Amino acid sequence: MEFWNSTLDSDFILVGILNKSEHPNLICATIGILCMLALTSNSLLLLVITVDVRLHVPMYFLLSQLSLMDLMFATIITPKTISDYLSGQNTISFAGCTFQMLLILSLGGAEDLLLAFMAYDRYVAICHPLNYMILMRPKICWLMVATSWTTAFINAVIHTSYTMHFPFCMSREINHLTCEIPHLLKLACADTSQYKFMVYVMGVIFLIPTLSAILASYTFVLVAILNMSVGEGRHKTLITCSSHLTVVGMYYGAAVLMYVLPTSYHSPKQDNILSAFYIIITPALNPLIYSLRNKEVMGALRRVFGRFISVQQR
Repeated sequence: MEFWNSTLDSDFILVGILNKSEHPNLICATIGILCMLALTSNSLLLLVITVDVRLHVPMYFLLSQLSLMDLMFATIITPKTISDYLSGQNTISFAGCTFQMLLILSLGGAEDLLLAFMAYDRYVAICHPLNYMILMRPKICWLMVATSWTTAFINAVIHTSYTMHFPFCMSREINHLTCEIPHLLKLACADTSQYKFMVYVMGVIFLIPTLSAILASYTFVLVAILNMSVGEGRHKTLITCSSHLTVVGMYYGAAVLMYVLPTSYHSPKQDNILSAFYIIITPALNPLIYSLRNKEVMGALRRVFGRFISVQQR
């Protein structure tokens, strides 16, 4: 069989959620709105956490890293999806596909680990408040962030390199929104069964232990909350924890279905929806979930805008 991608000049064709939709214009407009919302809300949250000294605490430092990851997610995929649809060009180069896969795996893995560290932060804050500033001192927080980024990047480099070394057949169509491993392997002209199993095992290793750690942390947190006296502190704690659990549920639900559920249960339409969920929808919703019910963030936002308005009036 003739191979076509032996050089970096070869292109793939992304046949994603817009190309096979019955209402592509409506979906394109919706994606555009979600993209603008993700860019605006995550940028604002990053700005507020950076500028307001009252938010210079471990919880909001980790939240700022989550916003940075979501901001990058919204930047690397959605604008290209929209521009490709509007221009009628849905191709991506071999090098571009490789880079896109590397970024998606890096950001996805880093967010997976970061959410576990955020759960640990809430566990320490609620169950061990007297030792909080020791257990979550700046050095530890930076170590958590560095571990998230470094581990995810190393994993992404390994998988991207191995996936893109396969020879691909004459078909150039990737029946998916992005360049992700399962859909590229369908184009390979080689036996990929062992590698598919390795991808499945790595997905389990990345997702299941961190999800178990999150559930264990919040089990202890829930017990501690139930033992609290009814009051503003208990209400504030419940809001903070419920926001984090909502984000965890959205991210891990889509990721587990995508990378842990056996491929026999997948369909191209289902995979496109799942990818759109954690690449497009989740980055837009995360900052709203964390901000709208958080009095500290809303107060900081008002203070930042107040300073900006006062400077403009001068």
